[in-house]
Parts: sequence; C-alpha cells; structure tokens
Amino acid sequence: MSMLQRFFVTKSELIDDIALQTPEIERRDVELIVNTILQTMTDALSQGQRIEIRGFGSFVPKLRRGRIARNPRTGAEVKVPEKYVPFFSVGKELRERINEGPTRDQTYNNNRSPWQE
Repeated sequence: MSMLQRFFVTKSELIDDIALQTPEIERRDVELIVNTILQTMTDALSQGQRIEIRGFGSFVPKLRRGRIARNPRTGAEVKVPEKYVPFFSVGKELRERINEGPTRDQTYNNNRSPWQE
C-alpha cells in the first residue's frame, strides 16, 4: 500500500524514513531531532507565532469565534467558546509537487521507505 493510498504517515514512520536516508545518524538521534522540531513548532504556535517553512507552507494560529451549536443526540443548544486552532497554508513548491502526482520511487541502502510497498 502506498503512502497516497493510506493518506497518512505516522511520526514513527517519518523517523524511520529519515534514519534510512541518513545512516550516519543513529535512529535515537533522529527521533530526538524530530521531537525537538515538533515541540518547537508547538511552542511557537501556542505563543501565537507564525511558522513559515519556505517551499512547504506556513502554520498560523487562527481564532475561531464562539458559536451556538446543537448536540446531535439531544438537539439541545450548546455554547462553543472561541478558541485558537492551527491553520496550515500550503506553499507554492509543495502544491506544485503534489499536483505532479507520485513521481518518487527512491530506495535507501536497498531498503524501501517504510510506508511504501
């Protein structure tokens, strides 16, 4: 099953794939790097900062206004408070690569990426 057929990649699969591409870095170090990057991004968003990764996209916390919703089971009105939600805007380069379709069929040290068959 290809990555596009599954529609998602787990953090463990991402770490494994990076470790395959960089044999000079131990897997535990790759895991530390990935966790540090994700934690830094989370901290920045929680502080209201914008994150921009050129060619990939940008993340920004957006305020979602409060509203009145309905409980689908009972039909009762429920007040949903305003909250910040992470919003992702895809970059031009990533959008173009996605629209080209799956063209990458790489192998790393005769091993395939863990989410490709």
